[in-house]
Amino acid sequence: MKQLKITADDKIPFLRGVLEPYARVVYRPGARISHEDVADADAVFTRTRTRCDATLLHDTPVRLIATATIGYDHIDTAYCEANGIRWVNAPGCNSSSVQQYITAAIVTWVKEQRLRLADTTLGVIGVGQVGSKVAKAGAALGMRVLLNDPPRADKEGWEPFVSLTELLRQSDIVSCHTPLTREGPYPTLHLASDAFFGQMKPGACFINSSRGAVCSSEALKRAMHTKLSGFLLDVWEGEPAIDPLLLEKAFIATPHIAGYSSDGKANGTAACIREFCRFFRPDILPGWYPDTIPPPPMPTCLSIDCKGKSNEQVFYEAVTHTYPIGEDSRRLKESPEHFEKLRGDYWVRREFNCFTLHLTHADETMAGKLSSLGFRIS
Repeated sequence: MKQLKITADDKIPFLRGVLEPYARVVYRPGARISHEDVADADAVFTRTRTRCDATLLHDTPVRLIATATIGYDHIDTAYCEANGIRWVNAPGCNSSSVQQYITAAIVTWVKEQRLRLADTTLGVIGVGQVGSKVAKAGAALGMRVLLNDPPRADKEGWEPFVSLTELLRQSDIVSCHTPLTREGPYPTLHLASDAFFGQMKPGACFINSSRGAVCSSEALKRAMHTKLSGFLLDVWEGEPAIDPLLLEKAFIATPHIAGYSSDGKANGTAACIREFCRFFRPDILPGWYPDTIPPPPMPTCLSIDCKGKSNEQVFYEAVTHTYPIGEDSRRLKESPEHFEKLRGDYWVRREFNCFTLHLTHADETMAGKLSSLGFRIS
């Protein structure tokens, strides 16, 4: 039997050694994977940095592309489907990681602006697996949450949703969680345009952790002078070559790592391995998942005395203990030329459910809200 070959992005974690007993696995930097690298490959394991299109795939034996990511705009799906190449993404794999990122962004912004969460409205654009968890986090923080998702509204009815115009008019914080689409009834390329920002509530904050091109960089630069009190970016047009002015002015700027918790990475890798096995070798590795995920650098048990503290203070203390988002921002702002290295060699970030909180002088409501975020409560 011919030995199968996999060409894999060398930054996909937990992968090395798993499939080597069953296939020849060649690891390459994602942005450098070429036609030559896949000329004799049966499968490609990728992240977002490998453009999987005719240039890469023409006249190759590739039959499967598995991306360890939610997004798949780096895959020419029409070409794959027309040429009998199966492609799969990992929907929801890093949704809890993005939830943690947005929660940390919100509590940090609220602290800086001296806002009350109960008086703040969060607008979530795109309510899929990620946006739904972000909305849940906003509700757990005690925020008013507005949802906009026209494709879902068309299928399910508009009752839980509001129009984009209404969301922008009312929201103090607007967070984008849409895929990048260029066609169809609701394209998201440059969704955040001059018209979009023009409709936003004066003094509002804009967050984008979806895809860079969902937001027009030029429109955002105009809006930061005329409409916004601040903005937070994890994704960028043209990344890793990012706009220096937006980098400088962003309240928080990070190198496309919102979904990069170690838990989310493990989920994405597991999805790729399980799909490979289903496609080529259904008799091996059923339900594979990493045996262990490394512990985070900070203690996984945290004691918080809630006496005399506001909700905002307690949330900030708990959330930023698990994820000091300002450190990620500082590193990028200091060394934007290391965008890919900061992303590829990302530190071990663990999600809320890895942490136990010992609360004193906390009422049941606060304990319930922290539990809703995913914390274990002692």
